[in-house]
Amino acid sequence: MSSLAHGNNTLEVEVTNISTHGIWLLAHDKELFIPYDKFPWFKDQAVKSIINVEEQSPGHFYWPDLDVDLTEEIIKHPARFPLNAKNT
Repeated sequence: MSSLAHGNNTLEVEVTNISTHGIWLLAHDKELFIPYDKFPWFKDQAVKSIINVEEQSPGHFYWPDLDVDLTEEIIKHPARFPLNAKNT
């Protein structure tokens, strides 16, 4: 007996808008706003890198081209997670 190879276990998530202020992410019929002033890793990145996002587990998002991972909790309440990357 042979088993079929399984693909990546990712859930459906989509970037619905990229503006001058940030990114809109749609997951599970909820839209989340990711502002550049709180999440500077996305500013000045190529659109193809921003829209390449995976939901690795419910509420856990990963951008492989940027090596950025965020949870829904971090996106909704960035003040609770004060560590920010410094732009170099």
